[in-house]
Amino acid sequence: MLGSLPEADDAVQEAWLRLSRADADEIENLRAWLTTVVARVSLNMLRSRGTRRESSLDARTPDPVVSPEQGVDPEQEALLGDSVGLAMLVVLESLAPAERVAFVLHDVFAVPFDEIAPVLGRTPTATRQLASRARRRVRGAPVPDADLDDQWAVVDAFLAAARAGDFERLLQVLHPDVVLRADGGTERANLDSLLHGAETVAAAAHSFRRFADSATRILVNGAPAGVAWLPDGRPYAVLAMTVRGGRIVRIDVLADPEQLARLDLAPRGG
Repeated sequence: MLGSLPEADDAVQEAWLRLSRADADEIENLRAWLTTVVARVSLNMLRSRGTRRESSLDARTPDPVVSPEQGVDPEQEALLGDSVGLAMLVVLESLAPAERVAFVLHDVFAVPFDEIAPVLGRTPTATRQLASRARRRVRGAPVPDADLDDQWAVVDAFLAAARAGDFERLLQVLHPDVVLRADGGTERANLDSLLHGAETVAAAAHSFRRFADSATRILVNGAPAGVAWLPDGRPYAVLAMTVRGGRIVRIDVLADPEQLARLDLAPRGG
């Protein structure tokens, strides 16, 4: 809903405080009550957000859910089960707050429009229209292939080609219409970029060859990704790749030091 780990914590904490002050006897359906409260808190947070910075990007990169490539613990599995791909989360960041809430509650969590309408202060018909508009925007977000091993084979081939500086091999694993989106945050705004096309993205990957040399494998929102490291062991960037039809159709590069510091990434060699 929020695409922000600290804001999600704040929303859940606020819901818990409201629950502790509520009369339990007056709550007929606890699940519905909590859904409504968290949705309203999230809606207020989305509405109160200011512009983070001047940027060439359409939207900020949301906080990804990272986990080790070899698997996750039960708590992480639950998180990943409720998460969506990073590419879709980026699209959600570009939606108006009411559109985002209507879409997430209905399309992701199957909440009926009759229950969402009071949260937004709209009629069920108007709420349905909000979700429909959001759905048209989200439809453009690529859905990755189902087989994780097949995805890893493509991602590993990409990283190997980048390390070798092999332009032709990069073109083989990139979709002709691949999109690369890099977000450096306020500290590295010079890294912000939005690139289209296999040749353009391959050239950019070639220029980051020294960082590909240090990349290690992780999962981002359940999909293959890599972490590029600085010589001092701190993460330089997270590269989340969306594989569709056996080729990479999207690369999201998160290089914002502030966001990277919030992720569960142990220092390299630590």
